[in-house]
Amino acid sequence: MRLPIFIASAVLFIQCQTTPYQFSGKSTAHILKTLSADEMRGRHAFTPDIEKAADFIAGEFKRAGLQALSNQNDYRQKFNIYSITIDEANFNFRNATVKPDQFFVLADNNSIEWTSDKDAAIIELGKDADFRAEFGKIRNMDGEVLVFADPSHKDIFIRYQRFFSRASRTFPNEQNGNKVFVLANKPPNKNFKISISKNVETIEMANVAGMIKGNRTDEYVLFSAHYDHIGIRPVQEAGTDSIANGANDNASGTTAVIELARYFKSLDKPERTLVFVAFTAEESGGYGSQYFSRQFDPEKIMAMFNIEMIGKPAVEGPNTAWITGFDKSTFGELLQKSAEGTIYEFYPDPYPTQNLFYRSDNATLARLGVPAHTISTTPIDVDPDYHQVSDEFETIDVAHLTNTIKAISKAAVGIVSGKDTPTRVNTSELN
Repeated sequence: MRLPIFIASAVLFIQCQTTPYQFSGKSTAHILKTLSADEMRGRHAFTPDIEKAADFIAGEFKRAGLQALSNQNDYRQKFNIYSITIDEANFNFRNATVKPDQFFVLADNNSIEWTSDKDAAIIELGKDADFRAEFGKIRNMDGEVLVFADPSHKDIFIRYQRFFSRASRTFPNEQNGNKVFVLANKPPNKNFKISISKNVETIEMANVAGMIKGNRTDEYVLFSAHYDHIGIRPVQEAGTDSIANGANDNASGTTAVIELARYFKSLDKPERTLVFVAFTAEESGGYGSQYFSRQFDPEKIMAMFNIEMIGKPAVEGPNTAWITGFDKSTFGELLQKSAEGTIYEFYPDPYPTQNLFYRSDNATLARLGVPAHTISTTPIDVDPDYHQVSDEFETIDVAHLTNTIKAISKAAVGIVSGKDTPTRVNTSELN
């Protein structure tokens, strides 16, 4: 029997309607558990362990139906990093001895053979200097720099020395100049000699990224999270756990990116082009987001939803999330507006002294003017599992995580549709 034409048309219309992807605790738990399993060995960016996580995320992007980025053959956005270690260092300051714990180097791959103050700019950090603040300025300077720090800075100098005596890392095309820090007063004579030889190793790294092309191919909305963590930790006692699984930091955020990719792919073609990216090496210098940011015109990125540590409820309640750098653009206000009339609430970062706006991958894009903000829920000031081996799947509130992902999907609708556009970040106001 043939149906009347109007009934057949109605049936066809119903069949063609998009069925949105349904977020579920089962799916959320599966992704999270896989990424934070012992088999992933803590997902440290500069070890082979990160590859297993990248394979899994790429597989999930493929299952979601994402396209590779326009200039990529697959979901891996590959790039190289130089890892530089000091082989030998010799200082000749008029018979003054510089011990190994009295210097450190922020190195590029150029050799260091300095024989006078003509070869390097000299900066003195006296007793009254703010070592931390001055270090930040010097680190971003161009050219060769020799820094003499007054011995009164010994305590903080040693902390920095221990950290920066590990490998220095830089992109192959970046030669910003070596920065040598010495715990000593500047010698009275300008004639000195510093000779430092290095070992340079090339390491291949990869973000994992996919996209959904929208009607506006030159306007992008990013959904991001870092998928690396801190790897294997020193064993405190025999038989104790040594794997920092990073369930909350940041398998939770990566889970959100995968689930959001599934959700938006299940809908009709978006107005703006959506990019989903899992960054590598956030914990080791932000190299993944730095490389990624150079592949796009920042003016074409309308907003960045960076998702970090959403596996535990915020102090304000289970259906709330906070946004870093709330006052830097109207991004947060737009999310608040989108949540009106729902059970969800977005509000400014409650931990301003933690400087969290600058401590995740959003900062790289924000410094280019992108309305790039991190969404989080974890009470980071009291979380006992942050960067500990105890950051395990069992500590995560899966229902809360699933609800937060759903909240982000709803909050993003205005920006994804092109109805809302956050103001740009004023880069002159950034640290």
